[in-house]
Amino acid sequence: MIHPLTYIHPEAKIGHNVTIEPFSTIHRDVEIGDGAWIASNVTIMEGARIGKNCKIFPGAVISAMPQDLKYRGEHTLTVIGDNTTIRECVTVNRGTTDKGRTEVGSNCLIMAYSHVAHDCIVGNYCIFANNTTLAGHITIGDNVVLGGLTAVQQFVRIGSHAFVTGGTLVRKDVPPYIKAAREPISYAGVNSVGLKRRGYDMQKINHILDIYRILFVRGYNVSKAMEIIEAEIPVSDERDEILNFIRETGRGIMRGYTRRHNEDIG
Repeated sequence: MIHPLTYIHPEAKIGHNVTIEPFSTIHRDVEIGDGAWIASNVTIMEGARIGKNCKIFPGAVISAMPQDLKYRGEHTLTVIGDNTTIRECVTVNRGTTDKGRTEVGSNCLIMAYSHVAHDCIVGNYCIFANNTTLAGHITIGDNVVLGGLTAVQQFVRIGSHAFVTGGTLVRKDVPPYIKAAREPISYAGVNSVGLKRRGYDMQKINHILDIYRILFVRGYNVSKAMEIIEAEIPVSDERDEILNFIRETGRGIMRGYTRRHNEDIG
């Protein structure tokens, strides 16, 4: 299952039923879980922890040193969850002293030429389309979909079940359950299609819609909108998740719905 033209450091730990194709390099202090498939010309560097049944395609580089001038060679990790697929030429850099790790969750699909920088924490069941780029220190919840050519600025947070359209520059935090688009990034509705696929019924989706109409559509500032949501919207896990996300924002959340300039003047 391991081709003789592959180099594996003697201290690397390789699980059962792992396939490693020719011309790949596995450095020291690497752990690869059972059932993983590593294609040709993959480089897995120090500090990598690859879960079970992962698939890593040609040209990927996992756990290279962070592209951060503050990095001084400290021991850090890159953690990839079970059943995650990493396509061609993806790069995932290991962490710094900030978090000590970069993490991609289980059951994710990271498409070709995407980059996940140091200290990013990515949840489970996420899909990043081709050429998605995450700068350092980004936190992304579960079930997030990022369209191709999306670029996310450092320290941004994206909430669970969010959908960001392709080619979007994400400079502000994106709350859970919504679609985000336009330039600058702004609210484009609730991710109802994604929520239906994950078992949310219309009553719960409408409940989430009611929250975001107050927050993003009716023209209130954020603090006033949060007061109204707490007073008028029934308590639920979704309501509390949205409110807590906004309270914890560092960069501020993205803007509400606005018409494009040419629509305004037309």
